[in-house]
Amino acid sequence: MEITGRKPPEGSWWDGEVIACDAGRLRLAAGYDLTRHHGLEVIFTDPRFVSCPPSFQDPVFRPPTPEETARLARGPADDAPLVVAFEADAGGRAAVSCLIAAEGPEIRPGFVPRPPRADAQTAAGPRDWPGPPLPTD
Repeated sequence: MEITGRKPPEGSWWDGEVIACDAGRLRLAAGYDLTRHHGLEVIFTDPRFVSCPPSFQDPVFRPPTPEETARLARGPADDAPLVVAFEADAGGRAAVSCLIAAEGPEIRPGFVPRPPRADAQTAAGPRDWPGPPLPTD
């Protein structure tokens, strides 16, 4: 895998997900199982155009096609210095084409634990005191 001429560290980065997107940055998480952690983040600063599903698998990065470049030239991303294109499996019958236009990328390797979702059910853990609660007078 190579993103704009930069290679991320060796690893299994087949599972991808958008973890944050606002006017200042687009954060993609990658790993082999995103349910509990991820080992790589790709942060695109000042995203001007983003067309990708919220989660995807097996991304294959490639240069943008002339049609994709022309599409960006007709919109707010006409002067973006970075254009990233890739094909990915988003759970449908065929791969989807994804396109990102931004100011620049930052690749951050490292283990990042994922907090549980707010609506996730947590299993009851062991009690910290083996008996009934102590009186509090």
